[in-house]
Amino acid sequence: MAQTDSLRIPHSPLSFLTFAPDARSAAMGEAGVALSPDANSTYWNAAKLPYNSKDFGVSASYTPWLRNLVDDMWLGYISAYKKLDDKQAVAVSVNYFNNGELDLRDGAGTNLGYFSSREFALNGTYSRQLGKNFSMGLTLKYISSNLAGNAVINGVSLKTARTAAGDISAYYRKQYNNEDTGGEFTWSLGAVLSNLGGKINYGSGSETENFIPTNLKIGGGLSFSADGRNKFNFIADVSKLMVPTPDGTTRINDKGALAGAFGSFSDAPDGFKEEIQELAIAAGAEYWYNDIFAIRGGYFGEHKNKSGRKFFTAGAGIRFADRYAVDFAYMFPIAQNSPLAQTLRISLGLYLNKAEKLDISDEK
Repeated sequence: MAQTDSLRIPHSPLSFLTFAPDARSAAMGEAGVALSPDANSTYWNAAKLPYNSKDFGVSASYTPWLRNLVDDMWLGYISAYKKLDDKQAVAVSVNYFNNGELDLRDGAGTNLGYFSSREFALNGTYSRQLGKNFSMGLTLKYISSNLAGNAVINGVSLKTARTAAGDISAYYRKQYNNEDTGGEFTWSLGAVLSNLGGKINYGSGSETENFIPTNLKIGGGLSFSADGRNKFNFIADVSKLMVPTPDGTTRINDKGALAGAFGSFSDAPDGFKEEIQELAIAAGAEYWYNDIFAIRGGYFGEHKNKSGRKFFTAGAGIRFADRYAVDFAYMFPIAQNSPLAQTLRISLGLYLNKAEKLDISDEK
């Protein structure tokens, strides 16, 4: 209601499903559809999982959210995959978002109590390599959003909203190796249709029904190493939030889930020009030394009429003992006094092959 008529910004609850959960991609402008695979491919592009060099991997990520404003909101993500053979893999993951403690009040300002708001998604994934260089993945999700418990606000009885959704992903990778120098060159393409499913309802009628953040991402990547020690990766994503564009007159939530999602490519009042404005771009690069240490940077941008988020990112990563991974990312918003200022992420990972044994008592 606070927006002017000139700002028609597609919006949706369950925004936590669109937050970059891991530090590696977050440091590269929040791009990752065509990035080389790791345990967090379950979020960015599950079709990449069969290309992991290790048979098993697990990653845990933590992000204090809006920490420049509050101290009790955070995003957590845990993901684990297992390769069944050289061509297929399964995975499970959990997105968890703590909205902090809410002071619930009605329109007159009367206190209705306090509530700890929580949201989460449980995800199961299967991916398979369909050719030498091509693979696809499927993820099914159970989503729960408990924003205010069973409170009654302005005459509306709220409830925990639940729904199911899925991701469909595809990945193509072509790699060239120079056995004499140890060098390699790889190019990759990826596409992900995420959070495709039914609408979510926080009450008992259509007034509290909303679209979930269905998202289409298409990305490309290049990786180059002349000597096998110094490697450079470059990636870029283009994304589109598949939610109807509000026009100020139509009740967009009256549309069906699929009609609203796929109709979002042609429903902007100003036509193709406005549809292009609804695309977000993300790009990043990373440098690896001997597959041990990495430094990263990136950029994310949206049109000023469509949320207008713009920020640079930076980060670093380290791998040791050929098993363990630690990554860190930091965001630098362009706008002054941005609520996203001081956003940081940290991720920890473990990767093993079938023949390897993990001995936590082995100090070496």
